[in-house]
Amino acid sequence: MNKNYLILLSISFIAFISISFKTCLLNESSYNSGYHHRLFEFKREQLELLDLIQNSNLNSPTSLNKVKEKINSCRIYLKKMDFWLRYLEPISYKKINGPLPVEWETEVFEKFEKPYQRVGAGLTLAALYLEEPMIEKDSLLSLIQQSHISSSVFSADSITDGLKSYHHFFLCNRLFLLNLSTIYTTGFECPDTSLVIPELRAMLREVKEINKSFKESFPETALDENYLSLFDRMIEFSKGQPSNYSEFDHFTFLKVYVNPLFAMNQGFIRNYKVTSRSYIDYSLNKNCNSIFSKSLYIGQNPKGVFLRVKEAEALAEIDRVGKLLFYDPILSGNNMRSCASCHKPTEYFTDTILTTSLQFDRQTSLRRNSPSLINVEYNHLIMLDGKHISLQNQTKGVIENPHELGSNEKEVLQKVMSCKEYKKAFGDLLKYTPQEKEITFDHIVSAVTFYYSKFSRYYSPFDESMNADEVLSASAKQGFNLFMSKAQCATCHFVPLFNGVKPPYTNSEFEVLGVPDASSLKNLSTDKGRFEVHSANETNNAFRTGTVRNAAHTGPYMHNGAFKSLREVIDFYDSGGGSGRGLDVPNQTLSSDSLHLSDAEKNKLIAFIFSLDEKIQFEKAPEALPQSKVSVLNNRKVGGEY
Repeated sequence: MNKNYLILLSISFIAFISISFKTCLLNESSYNSGYHHRLFEFKREQLELLDLIQNSNLNSPTSLNKVKEKINSCRIYLKKMDFWLRYLEPISYKKINGPLPVEWETEVFEKFEKPYQRVGAGLTLAALYLEEPMIEKDSLLSLIQQSHISSSVFSADSITDGLKSYHHFFLCNRLFLLNLSTIYTTGFECPDTSLVIPELRAMLREVKEINKSFKESFPETALDENYLSLFDRMIEFSKGQPSNYSEFDHFTFLKVYVNPLFAMNQGFIRNYKVTSRSYIDYSLNKNCNSIFSKSLYIGQNPKGVFLRVKEAEALAEIDRVGKLLFYDPILSGNNMRSCASCHKPTEYFTDTILTTSLQFDRQTSLRRNSPSLINVEYNHLIMLDGKHISLQNQTKGVIENPHELGSNEKEVLQKVMSCKEYKKAFGDLLKYTPQEKEITFDHIVSAVTFYYSKFSRYYSPFDESMNADEVLSASAKQGFNLFMSKAQCATCHFVPLFNGVKPPYTNSEFEVLGVPDASSLKNLSTDKGRFEVHSANETNNAFRTGTVRNAAHTGPYMHNGAFKSLREVIDFYDSGGGSGRGLDVPNQTLSSDSLHLSDAEKNKLIAFIFSLDEKIQFEKAPEALPQSKVSVLNNRKVGGEY
């Protein structure tokens, strides 16, 4: 069957050569012909790899090494056109170079449809498969066959027609620059970390040629000399850096080269009036000029029903009312518990005292640690299991959860409206929500989310060092470089929010870490996490990757508060997570191998994490709460009683 398949592949390849040749004749653009030529070379390499695998004895170390070398060669040819492929058809790309065998996507579109299984294949998974104890030739061939078939997608007219205008180039370039900050230098999809920097150098050289051919083919919308000159200097910088990605100066690479190039490209997108119809660009903000800006992408709408409100006076009133409600136990079923009970503003909107907060019954503890609400709006899915798609739904869920605030929509609305101050405030704001004819539960929860979201707009010393000329300590810089390389933190915590939202910033990732039970670190936590929302083998014990920002102040850590200090967390990752510590976690996404971090390196990581402490201006709690016409409600205490 495999030999017949290879014959068919060879026939297809001959046909592909013919089509590519005709395409180049019909289109004299050096830019377009360069695309087809690189695709031709990549497909040729894939066929040669398939032929080598077919005729190799995979039990022979010599043959196995030859296959590994050919996979690495294929990866270089892939990197020559990764600039286009990742943007033009990201779903097919997962077959060419997928990071996981099976992935349940959590794209923005999950707000409208459930996630569905996407099976990965290609070079990364093939390289990882070669490390398995028992290698089956058919399985290895299948990974590369799927890659080869998917490569043909990129010669389809539906994709190549877009290359005839300049618009796609700047969008491809934007994603390329974002990926330089997140995956191309971190080993995210490069199993052999010794190849990360060599592959980066090869890619940069090739993109330089792509830039050159684009300028020749589209002179009226070309990259300017300032951009091209800085790009050349970035290439020279990478040449002068060590080939070991743990010694590579990621900090300087991003600050001096990648981020300024990103700002220039954003300017081109605006000046050339670049348009897009791709979901890849769904949440990115074309007006943002820094990768390290919180305006880079839109995750959530903190205003809710007040989305269209622009007037400063009205926004100030929404904030005022939202603050009162956040501290007001009127939202709970027993009028004794508020949002601030579990999300204490003075503790970075989390609870650092208890491993997990008390349930509504005041006796038992909740299963999960209270996550900080700071920067929560920069997730596409909310809650540790991704249960909610909006901040407002999350707030409703907490209010109506019998273990949390134990109330319901009708009761809350009646009680809030029994307070003259609340009723007047929302009545005055009603004119700003013409879609709602009367005051609703949505007005209440929207005021709450608007209030606490404002504390997500602050920046840290690390941000200021990236965006301005603020000096960052040497230990923090070294910690960042470790974060991006040897410590492998950046393969799950992506800039700029250092959470699980990676370019193109359209989804929230979930990871299986093998977190132990909080009461006994020798046992795996029984909390199934994402599995309870979307059942699949891959989602069992999976949790949304949270932000590292302000982590110095948001312990205890992990979904169940199992670890009390940052050092404990780093030790856990260093030992290979749950699997590395001997727990049975067959679907763990974290490598079970030790990172071999030294004490000094762990201290530098902590120094970097401290540099992510945001300079937040917290507020004092309200002095009093609005009075109700229902006398029993007037015993409420600011912030609740527990």
